[in-house]
Amino acid sequence: MDFNCLYVFENIIHSFIFLVKHTCLIPCCISFSKVESYGTKEDDSAQECKSGDDSSENNSESSSESESDTEEADIRKTDEKLEKNELLPPVESEANSQFRCEHVKTEHNQKEQVTPRRLSRGQFWLKLEAEGTYQCTVTGLIFDVTKAAVIKYSVLSWSKYADYVKKPWIVGGPIFDVSCDSASVLTSIQFPHSLSLNDHESDMTFKVLHIKSTGPAFEPSVDHSVTHVKWHVSSFSPVGPVIQTQEPVQYNGAVILYKVVNNHPSLSFRVYVATNNDSFIKDISKSVKHSDKKFIKIDKPPVCLKRLQNGKRYRLISESEAEITPEEIEFVDGSLLKLKSYIEVYLEQPMEFTLSLIELESEEIVWKAKLRECDWILHDQNKNEQKRKTVRNRRRKSSNSLSDEEFYNKRLKGRDISDGTKAKTTLTDQQLMTLAKKMGKDWKEIAIECLKLEMKDIQQIQAKEEEVNVHKFLMLEKWRKGEKSNGTAQNLYDSLKDHVSYEIIQILEGFLEQT
Repeated sequence: MDFNCLYVFENIIHSFIFLVKHTCLIPCCISFSKVESYGTKEDDSAQECKSGDDSSENNSESSSESESDTEEADIRKTDEKLEKNELLPPVESEANSQFRCEHVKTEHNQKEQVTPRRLSRGQFWLKLEAEGTYQCTVTGLIFDVTKAAVIKYSVLSWSKYADYVKKPWIVGGPIFDVSCDSASVLTSIQFPHSLSLNDHESDMTFKVLHIKSTGPAFEPSVDHSVTHVKWHVSSFSPVGPVIQTQEPVQYNGAVILYKVVNNHPSLSFRVYVATNNDSFIKDISKSVKHSDKKFIKIDKPPVCLKRLQNGKRYRLISESEAEITPEEIEFVDGSLLKLKSYIEVYLEQPMEFTLSLIELESEEIVWKAKLRECDWILHDQNKNEQKRKTVRNRRRKSSNSLSDEEFYNKRLKGRDISDGTKAKTTLTDQQLMTLAKKMGKDWKEIAIECLKLEMKDIQQIQAKEEEVNVHKFLMLEKWRKGEKSNGTAQNLYDSLKDHVSYEIIQILEGFLEQT
């Protein structure tokens, strides 16, 4: 009976450990080896304890066979349950127990999905509440932070940095401008790439192109995966992944459609065949936006069914009769090109039709979509209705808040009555200094790229003064002087809007409201 009592006690201990470790009532600090020592004094392992169980069961049969059978069944059930659920782990630290008990959202190396706030001019704003690894649901960027942080970032165009990416290096994915409120908090960034690695991964060298104030630098990557390239943050300025390889490169591709908006009954489309790269796609959107024609984007699944390969030829075909120019293309990654190539599709009469992109070598379908009249007619109707609502709301708001005379005066404010054009007011020294104080370390790049100053101008400015804010002010003053009467807030806004921080954009917009 002593042995039976002993096993019952052991069974209770096992159950107690199970409850403690899986309900987080208290930190577990009892190891399995200590629990097993309750069996016999000489048992030091789980296997020896199991042998002791068998011996005890045999001894108990002579005194109380029925009780022994019941207890044996209970013990076996408990042991099987323990083994099945693997409830015998090594001792955990108090920190690990607290980690589980506090129900932390993500485990080690697990990424938490976060959606950023969209700011003006294509900027994203992300507030991270604690240490961890976070992935942006819009851009695919992955951030590693050591504590709470605020991160701002935007997608840039590779075409601005085409001179720095020369063979054997090629673009691997989108380029970003990232900043953080605390430089040391953001330790690493993982950039999405648009490559299909397949069997050629071992032949590829991954790096990042880092556009510093001192010039471009190819910096080593920490690691890479089938989707991302990881980089340890050294400073904040434009950064994007690049690769070097001797093998043919395959890309995850995308086909993007735009329709010309006009009064003609015929249909005209632009079809862009691109890498699935945010920088490339943003360039396409910008090119369409600045075209002399008006376009609407046709919402069709863009992702290619098969990888695109540099140098291979592709043909776009239509099931309905259509003029397609050019009929065939040789695919190249056009990320570095300012002008993005496209295929024009023209139909004399509006009708439903299907477009297919075919790889000539294999004759396989790479991408396919059916276009229906509702794809663009409903879009136009919704757009017109939205415009009408906006105009009505603006009129209602204006009429409710302003008298007729005030409304009339507001419309005339800042306008020259004689010729009807808006008066031009050049920026003041005080306004230039306000902007100068908000500019970052990339002010020299902005001066050369956006304000058309030369390096000798920068060197002359730096030779005059030692204070950095004065350097920035003199740079802006040099620009204003060169622009003469056109040194206005509007002109500066147009020059900087895609290149500076959201804070500077807000300041310029404030200046515009004052004019």
